[in-house]
Amino acid sequence: MVAGANIATILLMFLIGFSDRVNPVSFPVLSNIGLSFPVFILINLTFLFFWLLFQRRKVWIPIVGFLICYVPVREYAPLNIKHEVPKGAIRVMSYNVFLFAGWNSPGTSNGILQYIKKQHPDILCLQEAGCQEIGQANIDSVLDKIYPYKQYSHHSSSNSETIALYSKFPIVDSVRINYPSKGNFSVAYRVTIDEDSVWIINNHLETTGLSQDERKGFKLMMKGEMDHHVAKSTSKLIITRLGESSAKRAVEADAVSEFIEHHQHESIILCGDFNDGPISYTHHTIVKKLIDCYIESGFGPGISYHKGGFFVRIDNIMCTSDWEPFQCNVDNKIKLSDHYPISCWLKKRPKP
Repeated sequence: MVAGANIATILLMFLIGFSDRVNPVSFPVLSNIGLSFPVFILINLTFLFFWLLFQRRKVWIPIVGFLICYVPVREYAPLNIKHEVPKGAIRVMSYNVFLFAGWNSPGTSNGILQYIKKQHPDILCLQEAGCQEIGQANIDSVLDKIYPYKQYSHHSSSNSETIALYSKFPIVDSVRINYPSKGNFSVAYRVTIDEDSVWIINNHLETTGLSQDERKGFKLMMKGEMDHHVAKSTSKLIITRLGESSAKRAVEADAVSEFIEHHQHESIILCGDFNDGPISYTHHTIVKKLIDCYIESGFGPGISYHKGGFFVRIDNIMCTSDWEPFQCNVDNKIKLSDHYPISCWLKKRPKP
């Protein structure tokens, strides 16, 4: 019976691990099942320890399970050896700054601005970079001293949604990647890096669609602090909301993927807040012709979103194969935004 339960766990882990192939437009209810993948990793790991303690000859069952699910397990929590950053590498950072969380630390002393000043990456992609809370003058007085080149892009419906690119290299052009959305968008910037033309794609894809009250409800439900009947109705509502937003992100991911396909013979560095986990249609679609820098050079789950009960890596840095990533890292020490920043060193590979 225990062996059967272990095999059933592996089967579910496999189906969930490869659920990122399912298009949410056609199957919205199944679109966020990948969020449960770490639960099955932990269950299978528990079986591994169980067999080691009580019946070692069956330890092969969970081991085979991990081998069968190697691809999604590595996508969720890669275990890479840390390599030294080579000379000539550039540092790229992506950070959803949540309006710089100005309600916590206003003005030029703003904690997020000071963090960026200390880290000073060569390429900085920001999402939710509006100046409403601390003022554009305060942002400029800090970041303009580091970056000679910058470009802010606003959603056409309003200036409330802003993404920005700060660069130590010249920004020579930009183009909007067209897809329908009321508040989210993607922009591709052409940047000259050491005489090479590189597309820097900055994304802020569709949010979860959950209100603050619904997020609080989800958190209470995950903690088991909610009445059974209320939890049942709350879970149905959340599944519906998440499915709807996943279907919208699928269209956005397809548009970004189409842009990458069109420019696949050019150099690309892609950053941004996907609002979707590593096992999702969004991630699977965008990364097809790119290298996920975290999977290639990061360690552990790299959780980049830490509010409302959702703890998952939704912020990404990707690149074409002409770049080699080193030491991709999610910095969980700065908690001012609801996101942690993700950064990576990239070294241009020798031309063949």
